[in-house]
Parts: sequence; structure tokens; C-alpha cells
Amino acid sequence: MTEKNILVSICCTTFNHEKYVSQTIDSFIDQNTDFRFEIIIHDDCSTDNTANIVKKYEEKYPDLIKPIYQKENQYSQSKKPWPEFVFPKAKGKYLALCEGDDYWTDSLKLQKQVNFLEKNENFVGCYTNFMIVDGNGNTLKKEGLPK
Repeated sequence: MTEKNILVSICCTTFNHEKYVSQTIDSFIDQNTDFRFEIIIHDDCSTDNTANIVKKYEEKYPDLIKPIYQKENQYSQSKKPWPEFVFPKAKGKYLALCEGDDYWTDSLKLQKQVNFLEKNENFVGCYTNFMIVDGNGNTLKKEGLPK
């Protein structure tokens, strides 16, 4: 895969998300698109098993997963992982953001958003509805788009 073929860079930051990061990464991998994308995952020196989980995905999907492993926690040093580490590595025309303890429920999420943005050049971004769920998967709150 050449860098110029990547249309979307999925950008993800993680820190101690071992309970959730597999579901997060699976929701990225499950995206059905007619374009190429990359997955950049920044692990900010997790003290749990998060980095090991990311490494397993990196080994299974080396052309897709582009990890950044920190040896020291950058956030605690007042560094901002998104602009300082993740965004500079992104090759896509578009960025799709997701934290390591969140996940996407629509396998067409990226395709729908790219279709919209490609047809509407006067827009610079978009977002989707979301739900807040607890650790057991119970919905606590649903948020929709403004009407």
C-alpha cells in the first residue's frame, strides 16, 4: 500500500484500555469501504496489557496498524498526543478520531462520512450519533445529531 492511496487515517489514543481496545480495533478493521485506510494507535505507556494487545493486532495486520508506543507517559508531561504524535504520522486526506475505550457500531461509518465529504467540499468535518454505555454494555445515554 502506498501512502498516497490512503484516504482516511483512523487515529486512536490509548492509555490503560485493555478491557476495551480489542473491541475498538475490531470496529476499525470491520469498516467496509471502497478506499484504503490506515489505523494509527498511540499507546501512552499503558501500565496494563493495552500495548501487548495492540502489538498482536500490529502483527496480524502490519499493513493496516501503525502503532506508536511510548516509553514514558507523554500526557503526564503536558504533551498532547493527538497533535504531537498521532496527526503528524497520518497520511490520509481525512482523519477519523476514536479513543481506545470507544468503538464504532456501524461498519459503514467511514464510507458514509467520506461519501458525504467528497460530495460536499464546503464541509470540513462530520460526526455521528453516539451512545454512552457502561462497562457491562448498558446504555446510559443516547445523543443524536442536532435538528
